[in-house]
Parts: sequence; structure tokens; C-alpha cells
Amino acid sequence: MPPSDNPFDFTAVRSLRQQQGLTIDALSAKSGVSVAVISKLERNQQAPGLDTLSRLARAFGLSATDLIAMSESSLAHRVSESSHRSGQFKFREIRYANLVGLLGTAPAGARISRPEVHRDDNELCWVLKGRLKLFLPREVCDLSAGSSVQFDAIQEHTYEAVSDTEFVILHLRKDKRY
Repeated sequence: MPPSDNPFDFTAVRSLRQQQGLTIDALSAKSGVSVAVISKLERNQQAPGLDTLSRLARAFGLSATDLIAMSESSLAHRVSESSHRSGQFKFREIRYANLVGLLGTAPAGARISRPEVHRDDNELCWVLKGRLKLFLPREVCDLSAGSSVQFDAIQEHTYEAVSDTEFVILHLRKDKRY
């Protein structure tokens, strides 16, 4: 099938194979997929069936869904930043389907509660400069430059800048695949 007729780019199989230091023969032995089929997939000359996708994905330690996702879209996704304020906190933000990255600054004394409406995310806060306190339901985390904390973002939480501070917050989508 010519690449222009195929919405998938299975050259990702070659990249994964090479990253793991496997030859086509070794991948064939590990997955049970023939050398000929792997070779055609790597050159985008054939579309795989579900069984083939599943076997190859398992050989790479992935789910079939992950292998399809790698093959259906470009491997690099670009977005432009946006910015917003929440009280005295200023944020530069990038947003992807499974990740939101925030570069924040706040003057000493600034405070925000539940700074974002969260879905089912884990939140990581890493202080780059200054000092920040994070108040959770049963604990307080005092973070200084170079320290970080990760927690379930669905919990009520408050950030307070103890001094002028610069920090990174990442909202990481929890994996919902079973």
C-alpha cells in the first residue's frame, strides 16, 4: 500500500526495534511475527492486522494502542505557550492531551487555593528559586529551591509563596487503560 493511502506510519517499528538493539530476526523470534511481515511494516508496504500489532507491541513492552498511537501521528508535537494569572501567581503554560506544564512565579505572601480545576491528574511541583509551601489535607510541604513533591491533584491543596519564588508545576494525566 503506498504511504499516501495509509494514515499510519509503521516505520516506528524500525525505530523501536533499533532502540532496543534488536535485529529483524530477533524481533521475529520474540514476537512470532515473520521477518517478511516486519520488513514490509518497517517500509510502510503493509498494514498490520490486530494480532500482528498485539504481538509486536508486547515484544516492545507496549500496548497495541501505544504502538498504533506512535504510528498514526508525528512523533513530535508542538504547541505554543499561553499565560494567565491566578491571584498574584503568574503562569506560562503549555498544554498537551496528557500533560500540562506551568512555569510559575509569585511574590512573597501570595497564596492560591485549588489553583486549577483538576481532572484525574497527578501533580508535581518543583521549586526553582525561592520557597513555596504546599498545604494538603493532612500535611504541609515546605519546598525550597531544588526540591519537589508529587501528589494526587484531586485533593484540596493551597500554594503559598514564602519568598519570591519561581517554580514548575506539571499535571500528568493518570493512565486509564486497563
